[in-house]
Amino acid sequence: MAKMTAQSPPSFQLTALVLTLCVAITHSLHFSPPHLPSPSLPSSRPRSRILGSEPGAERDLGVPAAMEDGEWVLLRRLAEKDYWDPTTPVKDDDTEGSRPPLKVTSSEPAKHWTDALPIGNGRLGAMVWGGVANDTLQLNEDTLWTGTPGNYTNPDAPAALSVVRKLVDNGQYAEATEAAVRLSGNPSDVYQLLGDINFKFDDSHLSYDEGSYIRELDLETAMVMVKYAVGGVEFTREYFASYPDQAIVLKLSASKLASISFTVSLDSKLHHHTFVTNGSNQIVMQGSCPGTRIAPSDNDNPKGIQFSAVLNIQVSGDKAVITALDDKKVSVKDTDWAVLVLVASSSFDGPFTEPSESQKDPTSDSMRHMGSIGNLSYSNLLARHLDDYQSLFHRASIQLSKSVPGENVGKKTTAERVKSFRDDEDPSLVELLFQYGRYLLISSSRPGTQVANLQGIWNDKIEPPWDGAPHLNVNLQMNYWSSLSCNLRECQEPLFDYISSLSVNGKKTAEVNYGANGWVAHQVSDIWAKTSPDRGQAVWALWPMGGAWLCTHLWEHYTYTLDIDFLKVKAYPLLEGCTSFLLDWLIEGRGGYLETNPSTSPEHTFIAPDGKPASVSYSTTMDMAIIKEVFSAIVSAAEILGRKEDALVKRVVEALPKLLPTKIARDGSIMEWAQDFKDPEIHHRHLSHLFGLFPGHTISVEETPDLSKAANHTLYKRGEEGPGWSTIWKIALWARLHNNENAYRMVKHLFDLVDPDHEGNYEGGLYSNLFTAHPPFQIDANLGFPAAVAEMLVQSTVKDLYLLPALPQDKWPNGCVKGLKARGGLTINICWREGDLHEFGIWLNNQNAVTVQRLHYRGTTTMTNIYPGKVHTFNEQLKCVKTNSL
Repeated sequence: MAKMTAQSPPSFQLTALVLTLCVAITHSLHFSPPHLPSPSLPSSRPRSRILGSEPGAERDLGVPAAMEDGEWVLLRRLAEKDYWDPTTPVKDDDTEGSRPPLKVTSSEPAKHWTDALPIGNGRLGAMVWGGVANDTLQLNEDTLWTGTPGNYTNPDAPAALSVVRKLVDNGQYAEATEAAVRLSGNPSDVYQLLGDINFKFDDSHLSYDEGSYIRELDLETAMVMVKYAVGGVEFTREYFASYPDQAIVLKLSASKLASISFTVSLDSKLHHHTFVTNGSNQIVMQGSCPGTRIAPSDNDNPKGIQFSAVLNIQVSGDKAVITALDDKKVSVKDTDWAVLVLVASSSFDGPFTEPSESQKDPTSDSMRHMGSIGNLSYSNLLARHLDDYQSLFHRASIQLSKSVPGENVGKKTTAERVKSFRDDEDPSLVELLFQYGRYLLISSSRPGTQVANLQGIWNDKIEPPWDGAPHLNVNLQMNYWSSLSCNLRECQEPLFDYISSLSVNGKKTAEVNYGANGWVAHQVSDIWAKTSPDRGQAVWALWPMGGAWLCTHLWEHYTYTLDIDFLKVKAYPLLEGCTSFLLDWLIEGRGGYLETNPSTSPEHTFIAPDGKPASVSYSTTMDMAIIKEVFSAIVSAAEILGRKEDALVKRVVEALPKLLPTKIARDGSIMEWAQDFKDPEIHHRHLSHLFGLFPGHTISVEETPDLSKAANHTLYKRGEEGPGWSTIWKIALWARLHNNENAYRMVKHLFDLVDPDHEGNYEGGLYSNLFTAHPPFQIDANLGFPAAVAEMLVQSTVKDLYLLPALPQDKWPNGCVKGLKARGGLTINICWREGDLHEFGIWLNNQNAVTVQRLHYRGTTTMTNIYPGKVHTFNEQLKCVKTNSL
């Protein structure tokens, strides 16, 4: 048995952690969380890692061992990124041991919500405030939304569409903009919150040793830890959100037995009630979301989605006493330790089922699920969580040069590090934000969950900014940019499920609103898969390209994975429907071209030739760029699937050369509209007319040098200011232009510490918990940052691999990135020295055919064969110097 300490609860002596992990792995092969598939298990190659008796106390080992000083070794399977290491490791000015850990840290409890630390399992989320005398764990569940399934059609739209089109044809753009309001629809529904776990600790906690306080999120373990001392006793709280067990878990412990006393309760801003059950060991909260977007009065409260949460409390010790207070709270006194487990369920049964008709009983589901995991010890829960999470997180790593001594970094909180970045430009903070984005994607989007919304899953408001709704004109797409290049492909599955739902409602919208075949989705949606236009002005509401942009993610998934089954079963039918709509939406226009009319460039206006402001015209550059991507994708997919003779594909092949080409304006920039209209806001936050450069592929340095030069000028013209997501897009765009200086300048621009009390004074930036700011908080920049940095280091087509295309040599002169994915089914590790390529490894997984790759590095191109099942090592001259089997 593992060596026990005073902090190790007797009931947890059931098994040592390493044995627990073995049991957990075996168990996970047969266990499926409610309504969710079993998570996939990683490769079986072991890598040593040791976990002490205190969860979270861990360190890497150089060699495997059975036990050391009474501690058990956790054998971590070899991560994919570790299939290859450089023959000569890249050395840095600092030793490896001095590198700051991947932790978001604070030296005080959270004062604002954006100081709290996020945990999540894709469906359940929590924000850890870490108060001492009083504490809150703010909770979310991803299916809690206002409303019910809607009717996303407008039978009056065809007549309004005819009027708008005629006004556009006559060049009356301001009048067309005004008339287009008749095409708008209803607003989306609103993401809600679950509630709070509230703690009140005994009076001794009113005064604590402030110098002892630590609150940190460890990205390696997806755990938050809070530590502080009161009267010489050290108190520890540990939090994590388990995907395999679909629960939020909290452990309270202390360095002295019988030292923990607190009162705990559940609360919510939604309509709810609570009660204590199971002796005094469980608190149950039942409630409902508003059935309409605007919360009705208490006397008229149509019920929407119902929800339930169950909090189980386990304590230990001869002196421990647990009692119910007012049947709503639980009092715990003089316990040695306490473990609290929260599960939650809702009545949501898909976007097409009325909540009132749902057969799901949230309370029964929650109680049943609590019963299914009730026999798992804390150590077991933790081991299963670590095995699941680390199988994803450890797939990719990044190491950049250091410019400041490691010991100085270790003394700073994360907020202090952000604040000093403008001066010290510490690359390890870039590493942290890169991995934080991957952590947040894992934590907010997993197979079987809802799509990550505008705030991922974390929200503390009844009326969150912009409704917390998925926005389809860049924000939702950016949420998933990192899923492929940064080796988290499973995290994209909720997006594909969501696109499928949109296609169902979108078919009705296309038919009724536009008299078109196929399916369409507009700018803003919600859990009910809303596909109609948003309410209000055409400048934001009238944009029927949201579904088409989402469909490019389907093709990208194939290009990265080469998964034929996915292409045939999932992607192609959705691409067919989207393409059918686009073909019908296009009309014969000026100069023999096919055009879109009406057309907008998302959220931007222009000055019409008559001097009037307007937003509606025809064939905006973004419209054409997205349509070209979708059309090219379906033609390529049809070729692969043997369907190039399909009538739909033949129509696409005929239409492609008739699409309006991207034009260059008089000032040398990319034209945003079909005409060279005057731009009243040259520093506008959106970069819609550069879609063809990134994430699209119709503009490139190699193939379209003139357009690339114009794109370069466009980015200078747009400037550096803008919200966080705009900054991320600019990083990726500059990277595609192979402009390392400006790509890095935008990286640096992001590191601006936002004051939550005066966030309106900021453009973009980071909060103290590293959440990205619009402001206010939006998660898109967090989730997009890893992809933007990856574009600086690796770019690809199915047959081309570009190495270090936008590496800022003077800022990151030495480094390694491992486990990135490239198109063509490739995984790549790259190391560089003194700003130059040093060595890199490439391999194919699960592919039967040899692939031919063109390797590009600073003007040098070479052809090479990549054999499946082999790791290929290349030197700085792009020559393969070694191969070995996976």
